Amino acid sequence: MAGSSIGKIFTVTTWGESHGPALGAVVEGCPAGLPLSPEDFTPFMERRRPNGGRFSTKRVEADLVEILSGVYEGVTTGAPILLLIRSTDQHSSDYDETARLYRPGHADYTFDAKYGIRDPRGGGRSSARETAARVAAGAIAAKILRALGISFDTQVAAIGGISASDPEKQAACVDAARKEGDSVGSEVICRISGVPAGIGDPVFDKLDARLAQAVFSIGAVKALDIGAGREASKMRGSDHNDPLRMADGIVTKTSNHAGGILGGISDGSPILLHVYFKPTPSISKPQETVTKDGENIDLSIRGRHDPVIAPRAAVVVEAMCAVTLLDAMLVNMSAKMTSVIDFYK
Repeated sequence: MAGSSIGKIFTVTTWGESHGPALGAVVEGCPAGLPLSPEDFTPFMERRRPNGGRFSTKRVEADLVEILSGVYEGVTTGAPILLLIRSTDQHSSDYDETARLYRPGHADYTFDAKYGIRDPRGGGRSSARETAARVAAGAIAAKILRALGISFDTQVAAIGGISASDPEKQAACVDAARKEGDSVGSEVICRISGVPAGIGDPVFDKLDARLAQAVFSIGAVKALDIGAGREASKMRGSDHNDPLRMADGIVTKTSNHAGGILGGISDGSPILLHVYFKPTPSISKPQETVTKDGENIDLSIRGRHDPVIAPRAAVVVEAMCAVTLLDAMLVNMSAKMTSVIDFYK
């Protein structure tokens, strides 16, 4: 199966299935000398793991990250880092029925069309559980970026079209959908501050293009805005262009419709992403579908599923942005001859 790796210098490869004994990631290109312990992953994994509340699945995994290689006496060695996350709360029998049919909104049909075989337990590789490995890898990238003065502010912006400023209405929206055996869509905002100007490569490796690829690789993402995003199509150039000014000897902007990226290269302003998630496709409300034998049937999905995705997916967005940004910054170290000379002289 191709497509399980991302990055050029700081590379991440995830492995494992939703209901397998474990899953994880191999991180290569991490500089030697970074202090790293299992405790560094905890804040990130806690943001992703379900808490059993009204916005999450009842499946509860500890999601403890084990470091099996690449670290000696608490410090990275420069060797590949193997991260392991064990699974302990699988109910694979919940998927006995779906092994013979295609669930609407899932990758069941497309996996069969491509490979001729699939793991029906929780969706296998296409399960949201795979994102635990991404978050673990992202924790390493985020730690390196923090040392460079780069920070993330990632929040749930809307649930069911209701702003985060009204959490009571959001909760009522989710409760109503759940009572009907349904789910709701959601939105996440990710703001990245402290990114220096000059990161990203023009043409095919633009920073916004690479961020888009990384974010769209998250299974439930259906749309992404950077800066003004779709609203830019309704604006005039005189409104959308961000005026440039000098402040304390530094080029700044008086607005940020570009979202911190111009010509595929960071401009020093905060990078702003709006990420839109579809409703969770696993719902108990009856739906029409077909079996692998071509029979038309009705389906009500059983099992433990999130009624809304964004509350647990916000940290996944952050992790993928961190991995992508760090990789772009490492690539950027060879962009200028002066940088190469300064490093080696």
